Amino acid sequence: MGETLKRLLRHLPALLGLLLLGGAIYVVQTEFRNLKIEDIARALEAIPSRTLAIAFLWNLLSYGILTFYDRLGTYYAGRSVSYGKVAFASFCAYSLAHNLGFAAVSGAAVRYRLYAHWGLTPLQIAKVVGFCSLTFGLGGMVLGGIVLFFEPEAVPFFGAWLPLWVMHAIGGLLWAIVAGYITLSRLLRGRTMFGHELDLPGWRMAILQVLLATVDVAVTASIVYTLLPAAPGLNWLRFLGIYVASYTAGLAANIPGGIGVFETAMLIGLTPYLEPPQILGAVVVFRLYYYIIPLFLAGGLFAGNEIILRGRTLLHVPPSPRSVVPTARWSEPDFVVAAVTGAVSICGALLLCLGVVEHRPDFSWIDPDFAEVAAQAGEFVPSLIGGALMVCAVAMSQRVTLAWGVTIALLLLAAAFTVAQSEPIWIPAVLVLAGVLIAPFRSAFYRHARLLSGPMEGAVAGPLLTLAGCILALAAFERHVRWLSDNSWWEVVLSPAVPNSLRASVAFTVVLALLALWRLLRPTRVSYLPWGEEARLRYGALGVPPPAAADGIVWGEADRAGIAFRRTGRVMLGLGDPVGAESDRVSAIWRLRDLARQEGLDPAIWRAGRGYLDVYADLGLAALPLGADGMPLGDGADCSGMRAIQYLVCKAERDLSILLPLLPKLARATP
Repeated sequence: MGETLKRLLRHLPALLGLLLLGGAIYVVQTEFRNLKIEDIARALEAIPSRTLAIAFLWNLLSYGILTFYDRLGTYYAGRSVSYGKVAFASFCAYSLAHNLGFAAVSGAAVRYRLYAHWGLTPLQIAKVVGFCSLTFGLGGMVLGGIVLFFEPEAVPFFGAWLPLWVMHAIGGLLWAIVAGYITLSRLLRGRTMFGHELDLPGWRMAILQVLLATVDVAVTASIVYTLLPAAPGLNWLRFLGIYVASYTAGLAANIPGGIGVFETAMLIGLTPYLEPPQILGAVVVFRLYYYIIPLFLAGGLFAGNEIILRGRTLLHVPPSPRSVVPTARWSEPDFVVAAVTGAVSICGALLLCLGVVEHRPDFSWIDPDFAEVAAQAGEFVPSLIGGALMVCAVAMSQRVTLAWGVTIALLLLAAAFTVAQSEPIWIPAVLVLAGVLIAPFRSAFYRHARLLSGPMEGAVAGPLLTLAGCILALAAFERHVRWLSDNSWWEVVLSPAVPNSLRASVAFTVVLALLALWRLLRPTRVSYLPWGEEARLRYGALGVPPPAAADGIVWGEADRAGIAFRRTGRVMLGLGDPVGAESDRVSAIWRLRDLARQEGLDPAIWRAGRGYLDVYADLGLAALPLGADGMPLGDGADCSGMRAIQYLVCKAERDLSILLPLLPKLARATP
């Protein structure tokens, strides 16, 4: 029972995101289903050029303020990094985090990769990451408290039905948390509490944190407020409450950019003051300024930086005189996988929401027979493809090769459908562009899917037959719903004009099909060989002396390379790089990560060599240089990496304090 609860808790963020997205789709479908794309286009055209320019300046100021998060973070970590480098890291990290959901994860991967090349140790980078994550939250709490005291009724969802004293109490609690943080920074910095040293910034820096974050959130809200037309009763403070609540809901959804959830909350909060097309017009421009343009700029800058580092590596020139993570080879950075996953998720959401905006296609320019087929399909088929793309995005985040190929095929198929239905040209253009951008990165997806990882057994044949049966059933259902003006599968499920039996059947079949697709695309559940005589013999047969003690060996996809590991607290510690066939070593690393996840542990590797540091970085692990004795090098010039023989790779911000005390014991037990 306890293990089942742990698994459920691990999936809770994803479940919350799906629930919030589903609720957003339902609200838009029921409350704003008469939206027309022509009305939104007119609202966009009505925004004056001067207003667009002012909003863009607010946007520049917002990203400029964010660079000082990292600037303060490096001071807190005890390292001086030039402002140019800090600004570059901040821009890349926040552009990725804003678009791809859970900011603490997606932004951390970029910071680890960049700051490591600039000489920061893993512990210092962990401090920067934690400092930046905390800073944003402080600003939201300060402004949230102000709104809850002075404009509590402006908060969507809660302002209308929660008593005033409850709103004031919540606002007071938010302020108390901020005040408590500053007080702790003043009184308890450097002291030990419950066996842990409180490594807090000084109280002056804590106050600066709060002021900086408060200004940042206020400036970002001003981008949208500037784009909205003047409305009676809508002052800046009231709008701030709507914005903070909407942005928080988008973050809680843990989906790329909070897409759908943020827009819905803004619609609900602002509808008493403005027309929906005006709201969506402002939000579209905000998305363009704050999300899309920075993502493409940051992606290009980050890719260029990686190419430069690759060239230095190939020439055997160290990337920096104080770099702690030199690499012997280069692979597609984790940024690529994260960006691709986000792009596919956005395309899936776009296809799911085609029916939200009213549009009557004109098929006069298409062959009559094909036009009839396209007209009958309506949004039913594209919405099914949208759901499948959501599943593929999850599989691509696990670097599954088959998911890469299936995604490109689905994007092109969806583009063909939208062209045939005379949807606005930008929709198929976005789908085709996403496919073109994904295609060159085949090397970033090197894991076998469950469908292709073994013989056609029941665990594979069952989902495959289920998926085929569901597709046939959905094809049969389509004949009964084609008469609906908006017949996306989720609109069919919600429509009161359709018999309940048909609604339930469509919902059940779609969910079953998506589950079957996921079971076919996901990597197989990882098993391991427990440590014993057989494990010792198999490990020794690979030409490497077996470790003195281990809990087991996890093997690669082809069962030709393996890593011995030990469980230590909440860490699954690999004992060295994988050994065995070169072609199977990378998959062994990923399978160690998957096994750790299955058991609710964090992966780590002790005495990792330089050859696979790029792969470990893709897993979000930071590298701490070790000497020949397996112990950490100091923080002085010896940390340049030139004397580092091996590394400890781990989630430094979580596990370094657990692993460091164990290294002497491991070193004594290892020949």
